[in-house]
Amino acid sequence: MQAHTAARDRLAVLAGHLSSFDEGELLVGRQPTAAAISNGRTSKFPQATTAAEFPAAVHDALALDSLLTSEEKDIRKRVRDFAESEIAPIITEYWERAEFPFELVPRMKALGIGGGTIRGNACAGLSLTGAAMATLELARVDASVATFYLVHTFLAMLTIGIMGSEEQKALLLPGMASNELAGCWALTEPSNGSDASALTCSATKVAGGWLLDGRKRWIGNGTFADVVVVFARSSEDKQVNAFVVRKGAPGFTATKIDNKIALRCVQNADMLFERCFVPDSARLPGCGSFKDTNKVLAQSRIMVSWLPVGMAMGAYDMAARYLRERHQFGAPLASFQLIQEKLARMLGNVQAMFLMSWRLTKLAEAGSMSHEQASLVKAWNTLRGREVVALGREVLGGNGVQADFHVAKQFCDMEAIYTYEGTYEVNMLVAGRGATGISAFKAASKASQRGATQVQA
Repeated sequence: MQAHTAARDRLAVLAGHLSSFDEGELLVGRQPTAAAISNGRTSKFPQATTAAEFPAAVHDALALDSLLTSEEKDIRKRVRDFAESEIAPIITEYWERAEFPFELVPRMKALGIGGGTIRGNACAGLSLTGAAMATLELARVDASVATFYLVHTFLAMLTIGIMGSEEQKALLLPGMASNELAGCWALTEPSNGSDASALTCSATKVAGGWLLDGRKRWIGNGTFADVVVVFARSSEDKQVNAFVVRKGAPGFTATKIDNKIALRCVQNADMLFERCFVPDSARLPGCGSFKDTNKVLAQSRIMVSWLPVGMAMGAYDMAARYLRERHQFGAPLASFQLIQEKLARMLGNVQAMFLMSWRLTKLAEAGSMSHEQASLVKAWNTLRGREVVALGREVLGGNGVQADFHVAKQFCDMEAIYTYEGTYEVNMLVAGRGATGISAFKAASKASQRGATQVQA
């Protein structure tokens, strides 16, 4: 009888919510963002805590932390504390305005992660797993700041570290490691995204240097970078070379790409090079063909595979707290069976995603990782990450579409992670090539369509 009465009371409450509203109850005006909220609470919705006060980490269901060394745990804690205390309280406001939080960059120097895995020239010389933990913890709170770190460190700096001369490394890496110089990596072009090897930006040899001509697109950090690593096709041998262009160089302009729904804090740029002169000393001698970019992408793709892991962890942590705080029908949302199924599915995905990236990282540290393995993990993790943030958005109900409660921001940002550093489809084709020995990147020829046997190598 009591159960019947409780059920009837819940239905009465629901019926009240569905009844017509008084026009005087309508609220007009924008909800305050995280930067304007005190202690993670807003007077407009005091029933749950926003991401300005970031939730505790409760995502480690399988004691995955035990897989880390003490040094890796220290890095993780250091970056986690910084992200929760420095990034979380302010980042939603920046995300709303599509601006980058430059105020954070000098403070990141104290984290001891500058330069990532690069050794020497004032770089941190972290293990791959240690660098991955830094990336993971930044992404748990904000994917844009994590992307800044990734582009600056594992694309721009790593390219100089791998392909640069000793003089170039000594000139550029110390300032980049301390974040006094910001870097970006200009490979993608308007006409060549996934088909990056067909790039058309040209480098024409002239006395004392080179003239760069062409366009680049979607270049993260591109609007403010001091050091721009540009890939262009040499007029001498038609091979792809790498060059360092400095901010403000004549003939070089960078324009912000507006109206994004994802990674809104990341300042992506359209770049134009018009007879932009760079001296011979600005050419990176270690890049003689497009294949050399794989030396960088092999490591950066590992880090990219960790981004959705961190993002999924943050979404889970936020959902777990919210569902305990938020009450409906006289009980916390966490007490409902359908909600628990979704939360448990999020948690299971987080464990699997971590293990996929952890194993990939260990293979790389042992020198036995393949490009196919890296592509498989990056693609699979972003696919599962999409599911996690979508479930997080669902269980938060209406607040799941407001950036203040984190999952909406992670939901949007995951769309960019799913696509950059190789789209899901392209990475799966790389993995499929590894599984079958057959390349399926290009459409079948007309002869093949007529029944002729033709296999792309």
